[in-house]
Amino acid sequence: MPDSTQSPVWFITGCSSGLGRSLAEAVLRRGHRLIATARRIQSIEDLAQSHPELTRVFALDVSDAGQVAEVVARGAEAFGRLDVVVNNAGYGLIGSVEDVSEEQAARNFDVNFFGALRVIRATLPILRAQRRGHFVTISAAAVIGNYAGFSIYGASKWALEGACESLAAEVKPLGIRVTMVQPGPFRTEFIGRSLVRAPAATADYAATSGKFLRFLESMDGKQPGDPAKAAEAILNAVESENPPQRLVLGKYAIEKTRRKLAAAARELEAWSAVGLATDF
Repeated sequence: MPDSTQSPVWFITGCSSGLGRSLAEAVLRRGHRLIATARRIQSIEDLAQSHPELTRVFALDVSDAGQVAEVVARGAEAFGRLDVVVNNAGYGLIGSVEDVSEEQAARNFDVNFFGALRVIRATLPILRAQRRGHFVTISAAAVIGNYAGFSIYGASKWALEGACESLAAEVKPLGIRVTMVQPGPFRTEFIGRSLVRAPAATADYAATSGKFLRFLESMDGKQPGDPAKAAEAILNAVESENPPQRLVLGKYAIEKTRRKLAAAARELEAWSAVGLATDF
């Protein structure tokens, strides 16, 4: 049996359900050590009960900067180091640009973007000192190509990927890796418990953002993606010698990426002469 004191230490946010929960369980199945966090610690206490020697659990709201700093410090102290930091905590927000309230937009960015940024900034000194580590950010298919009604949610994930691209360049010489995970529709509770609706639904958007909301609700519980398999894919990527900067999960997301890249190449070719003519 492998020595658990030498196994990698994972710090994962948003472990109460969905992909975060599946990833936490997969980490423990491999005998790795886990610092599991969620807003409600009661939702993850069973992880520590089933694997007491491998797991520490903490209540964490990533919108609370002070709590982020405290939990990161306590988590690193628990096992003496951090190896993989996974930013999974987040939620969806659907509604047209006009219908989403300013407060909803700000809150969504505070959790999805600034919350992840707080965790990255709090853990960076630890990984820098170690000269090793891996940041894994759970992004969204909305970054591959956004949808009507997902303007704010998609934008928060786009912003996070933009920050992580820069982060990857900054920390590569320090032995730290960065991977952004772009999952397609996986059978989690995202559409049910993790999707906030705009307070209004203007009739003029019924055929765009309204249609997309109806589509999401119709596929709840029928999503093709298996969260357990997604978790294993993330583990395999982290353990590989050359992990990807972007890991696209599921047939839907892979085909969407191929279509997006092909369309971008066609548009670039069609307008390249106009763009090239702007140089001195």
